[in-house]
Amino acid sequence: MAKKFIVETSARHVHLSNSDLETLFGKGYQLTNKKDLSQPGQFACAEKVTVVGPKGEQKMSVLGPTRNATQVEISLTDARSLGFNALIRESGDIEGTAGCKIIGPAGEVEIPCGVIAAKRHIHMTPADANEFGVKDKDVVSVKIETEGRSLTFGDVVCRVSDSYALAMHIDTDESNAAGCGREVYGTIVE
Repeated sequence: MAKKFIVETSARHVHLSNSDLETLFGKGYQLTNKKDLSQPGQFACAEKVTVVGPKGEQKMSVLGPTRNATQVEISLTDARSLGFNALIRESGDIEGTAGCKIIGPAGEVEIPCGVIAAKRHIHMTPADANEFGVKDKDVVSVKIETEGRSLTFGDVVCRVSDSYALAMHIDTDESNAAGCGREVYGTIVE
């Protein structure tokens, strides 16, 4: 029997740099951890910001901790409704992507790039990668079995680091396409 791993839905969210955090929320501001996420050290924040696109705006949650560069992760459905041409990229790979305005309670920032649709991926430790027979940046297919909507996703990037916990991340469009509920598991099929 193939080894399974949890598949989590990653809804639209924003990662902020320290300088953008201070512009949006005030000098010296610290993010408020509302809920720890599955990846060690990552958390959903109490803070929200408004992301403004060419066709509309959307309130989005902030994830912590802060990062080197501000990044907005949305689904392709979100991109269409907001008017963005969101490129499918791995988190952190933002060069050449769309920019946007982000509004917070204390100010606003205009980021020149950083709006992406996150490439589906599996976080793995080196031990997990060894067990699955993959290495960092390998691209695999993953089958998700659900009632009436089972689906095999191609183009899934394996991301390997000691700082990760085993979990696959897909966006809300992908989750809806596969009829994912609260607890869904995947297996590598290629």
